[in-house]
Amino acid sequence: MAHVTEIDEEIVKPRTDKREYRRIVLGNSLQVLLICDPDTDKSAACMYVSIGHLSDPDGCEGLAHLLMRMLPYSSEKYPWEDSFSEYISEHGGYTNSVLYAEWTSYFFDISNDCFEEALERFSQFFIKPLMSAEAATREITTIESAYQNDLLSDGQRMYQLQKHLNRESHPFHRCGAGNWYTLNVKPKAKGLDIRHELLKFYEANYSANLMHLVVYTKESLDKVQSLVENKFQDIRNSNLFGFQSTGLPFTSEHRSVLVKAVPIKERHKLTVAWPTTPSWHHYKEGPCDYLGLVIGHKGEGSVYYILQKLGWATKLIAGEGKWTLEFSFFGVTIDLTDAGHEHMQDIVGLLFKYIQLLNETSVCKRIFEELSVVRETTFHYQDKIQPIDYVVRIASNMKKYPPKDWLVGSSLPSNFDPDLVQMFLREFSPENVRIFWESKKFKGDTEKVEPWYGTAYSVEKITTLMIQKWMSSAPSDNLQLPAPNKFIPTNLSLKVAQEKVKFPVLLRKSSYSKLWYKQDTMFSVPKAFVKIEFNCPHVRKSPRAEVLGNIFVQLLRDYLNEHAYYAEIAGLDYSISRTDRGFEVTVFGYNDKLNTLLETVVDKIANFEAKPDKFSITKEMTTKGINNFKYENPFQLAKEYHSLILRDIRWPWKEKLDVLPRLEVEDLVKFTPIMFSRVLLECFVAGNMERDEAISIIQHVESIFFGGSNPKCQPLFPSLHLTNEVVKFGRGVSYLYSIQGLNPSNENSALLHYIQVHRDDFILNVKLQLFCLIAKEPAYHQLSSIEQLGYINDFYRSIDFGIHGVVFLIQSTVKNPRDIDSRVEAFLEMFENKINEMTNDEFTRNVNALIDIKLEKHKNLREESEFYWREIINGTLKFDRREAEVEALRQVTQQEFIDFFNEYIKVGSHRKKTLSVRVYGKKHLSEYRSEKSEPLQLHSLRIDDILSFRRSQPHYGSFKGSFSNMKL
Repeated sequence: MAHVTEIDEEIVKPRTDKREYRRIVLGNSLQVLLICDPDTDKSAACMYVSIGHLSDPDGCEGLAHLLMRMLPYSSEKYPWEDSFSEYISEHGGYTNSVLYAEWTSYFFDISNDCFEEALERFSQFFIKPLMSAEAATREITTIESAYQNDLLSDGQRMYQLQKHLNRESHPFHRCGAGNWYTLNVKPKAKGLDIRHELLKFYEANYSANLMHLVVYTKESLDKVQSLVENKFQDIRNSNLFGFQSTGLPFTSEHRSVLVKAVPIKERHKLTVAWPTTPSWHHYKEGPCDYLGLVIGHKGEGSVYYILQKLGWATKLIAGEGKWTLEFSFFGVTIDLTDAGHEHMQDIVGLLFKYIQLLNETSVCKRIFEELSVVRETTFHYQDKIQPIDYVVRIASNMKKYPPKDWLVGSSLPSNFDPDLVQMFLREFSPENVRIFWESKKFKGDTEKVEPWYGTAYSVEKITTLMIQKWMSSAPSDNLQLPAPNKFIPTNLSLKVAQEKVKFPVLLRKSSYSKLWYKQDTMFSVPKAFVKIEFNCPHVRKSPRAEVLGNIFVQLLRDYLNEHAYYAEIAGLDYSISRTDRGFEVTVFGYNDKLNTLLETVVDKIANFEAKPDKFSITKEMTTKGINNFKYENPFQLAKEYHSLILRDIRWPWKEKLDVLPRLEVEDLVKFTPIMFSRVLLECFVAGNMERDEAISIIQHVESIFFGGSNPKCQPLFPSLHLTNEVVKFGRGVSYLYSIQGLNPSNENSALLHYIQVHRDDFILNVKLQLFCLIAKEPAYHQLSSIEQLGYINDFYRSIDFGIHGVVFLIQSTVKNPRDIDSRVEAFLEMFENKINEMTNDEFTRNVNALIDIKLEKHKNLREESEFYWREIINGTLKFDRREAEVEALRQVTQQEFIDFFNEYIKVGSHRKKTLSVRVYGKKHLSEYRSEKSEPLQLHSLRIDDILSFRRSQPHYGSFKGSFSNMKL
């Protein structure tokens, strides 16, 4: 056996972390981190290979991407296609791989008792992969489908444009995704065999010395070390050097430029970026962390505060983008309003004014110390996350950081070095800047086209003199550094639980509110979770009411911005979001200062004031947001139509768009008291909080909204209690809704095939979940891998207010939606044989895999709290859902499962209820027209008008019963 080096050195870990870690180096130079967690429900592994798309050979763009997709397909030892993902799926796990510029990561998780075999199969990717020519051709088709999907993605288009504007000879200039042309047409024209090129690329780039492995399991370190030694020592070590730098991609020609680009969606966006040294080289000093904090801060005196006050911007993000190990970009990205678009020069001038202020003042030690304290607290009290996410995170650190800091990465800046910060700051100069300005207003005024995604753009040179001129005309408000942060927690002590309660209890009920409560006895962190839903019936009465409710929530966030920003920096997350019944406030984080933030939020809600200037900006952004719906991909349109058909409380986007032009600030002023006229508060408090504190929170909120001689709100009448109702489809009926895609230039079509099964019931739930578990991998293998219908190819369980069903969602340029629909039915007919031929052992294995998934413990307080909140807000209140469903699973026989399939899922079943939503893209319009004119099959019903259909159908009763029936 090859020699293994076990390296005994301390790996810095959180104080609260009870896991054990060990670093070993195998004889083939593979670096490995072993993690033992006796409490874990799942095991996981991640292999990180230091080769990415920058290593693609010239003229064969996408080869690293193709290799990433091919490697897990099959190996000499496990030759049948997709056998690895099938094994993982059958045992309740998940697997994926991701490609970056300089590395590729492969990862999976699975139940503990199947980990050893999964690890064996995983190791074979890197020892003897097969990579058949037929599978390669199919995967190139999938890559082409992904490429077609990205053609209309503004994010992907702008990312490629930023890469395009670099030296043509540098690999960074190219497109790493690849497509059919680069991986099939071009190689064939050169007489190249793509499988041969794949194998050559694999031999030239994959070597054990360029790999890092993280393994996470409940077994002892000694046992897992033995496993890893046995399974991974045969990976070949060719002592390769990996990607060899060809210098920086940008020259002076690519700096001091203003790039105007035309996006797909209606938006004005400004990105001001500077090439910079990757700050991970100075991870203890954190220069870009400090600069991102001060340039991106949103409190008084910040760039964003001034832009927002002027009505020029609605969002600003500043920080370093992780591009490559050798170079990166520090960027400031600003979402502009129409007025902001007209003041681009002033905005860039203001940003440079702020940078000048930073250059002229000394680096602030107090701000760095605050950053350091917050990061240290975050590290030591970090929430446990899923093992698969944890191994991926650590594997990405192993190449960059010394082993003692593999868990830490760059998350603990502790060395205050003002000279280094100033050195980085000097790079943020007019001579270095690259400005990317996106707007549809540039349409027709650009002279260049980016070759991969067809983005129209133009490039202008800008000078230091121009930027100085912009600075002189920029707003002259009082720019300043962030103020001291009063939200940084100081008391991190844990409160003693009075009793060990397993589930939430209804702690208090009044005519105004319900309070659910659960003290943390599981995670032992100084954190709390508070969620309050404001149940306001008037907010869903009409499209107009819904739009006004949305604007109200947007304005609230806007008004809270300068206060809440400091809280978020200090580890307190907060959100205000619209719900089906009104809106909800969520606050999560360190409980020490949580009440301070919550009181600020509640005060802003109670004293809400609709300001005309802010209203007009929010109306503008809301209009753009709804308008942009037509640029969404067809699969997203299909999901929206599915919801509209099914749910009683959804309004079509066109109706919301129609009411917007006539809305004025006075309408919101009149609407707000109506919205608050009748309110019910539903509240859940969990975590490091005592009962009395939970009660005092709801009492405080009640006193603000319902107290005094002239209260803002009145309690809800029983007749106003909102129920969420779902259309009940007829047994044996297939419903069809076909529509043309909204974007005439989008070639993609989409099908959403929905099977409605039952109302929440433990026994039926587990049978449906079992079907989804068994069918997921075969569905993907058949419809995506074999039939190559499209890159967007999903299969999932759908739950709408307690009504359970299953969805096939496929987007394609290859086939039209009707043909895809027939392929889904053909798959179900084929799958029927699989179910009937399944052995008793196979059935038991699937049942056990599902039981393992259900018994998986919540990883952190937030995850647990969100689970209980769903039960509260849906009215199902089945807090023991997982335990009860496991009990139901243990009782299910194979014959009962087959009967379930035959009754609810089988093609042609007299009880089956199906909805097909078909969105036809540019490529399939002739098929759309012919489908609309053809007669329907027996037992089929075409939906022409969604709202008329919804009103005419019976509905499932809601779980959200009358509040007065609730027992304490």
